Amino acid sequence: MTAGIWQSKIMRTIAVCLACVFGLSAQDPAAYRIFRGDGSPASLGDIVAQAKQAQVVFLGESHDDPTGHLLELAILKRLESQGPILLSLEMFERDVQPVLDEYLTGAITEEHLLSSGRAWRHYKTDYRALVEFAKERSLPVVAANAPRRYVNRVSRLGASALEELPAQAKALLPPLPYAEASETYAAKFHALMLKMKEEGAQPRPVDPIKSLAAQSLWDASMAFSLAEALMRQPKRTAIHVNGSFHTEERLGILDHLERYRPGTRSLVVTMLAPKYFPEWQAELKQKGDFVIVTNPALKR
Repeated sequence: MTAGIWQSKIMRTIAVCLACVFGLSAQDPAAYRIFRGDGSPASLGDIVAQAKQAQVVFLGESHDDPTGHLLELAILKRLESQGPILLSLEMFERDVQPVLDEYLTGAITEEHLLSSGRAWRHYKTDYRALVEFAKERSLPVVAANAPRRYVNRVSRLGASALEELPAQAKALLPPLPYAEASETYAAKFHALMLKMKEEGAQPRPVDPIKSLAAQSLWDASMAFSLAEALMRQPKRTAIHVNGSFHTEERLGILDHLERYRPGTRSLVVTMLAPKYFPEWQAELKQKGDFVIVTNPALKR
């Protein structure tokens, strides 16, 4: 067994011990490594320093990664300390913005935020800390995603089916018709779908064209939400949290944002939990301006 493999095993063991005994923190060196997009080592300080030049900072996560969630909070706090920001979340849909606003101002309880806001299943462990920090600091929080019922309509009937919706429904969506995915993004998406099919991760057959259209509706909706937020509050930096696929390689949401708000300066941080942690691999190159690899041995 090579020294590198032994080192990796030792690092994972240490990380598990840290998590179990002391509780994981964003400062634990056994929990993550930060690289620039070219693979050179970096730090949280480097991310924060480069974020000063950005109008949107994308934090692309793996939804079940506890280290990623801790890092999101650490980055959010550091960025808030250096200038005005707003928080934008894939995890809330555009039609629940009033519910989210009511919670942030103290008009309703967290119980009603969870129910009426249709909070994600693991909200309390994964995203609550972000929203509570925003509430404490009186930061705007954007419910950025498309309502799932309309994404489902696209996945069943195609993007053109949105044109049949009433005006009040269309107001919750980006301007129609929204743009199709770029060729690069489409190829990447179809490769992922094929991989999921081969691994048995797709419970039922899916239409690849309609599935991509539904994916693009998510991307376009989040991009349009960010463009609207920056128009309302141009002096703030938007910190947007989304699944990493939506922004990897500066595709997806960034393609649409360039249409809605040309020239927007952005920084992409991609967080992944590869099996080969903590080493860098060529497949990670340019997945983000910064790529954070986290320890997959650490579970929620």
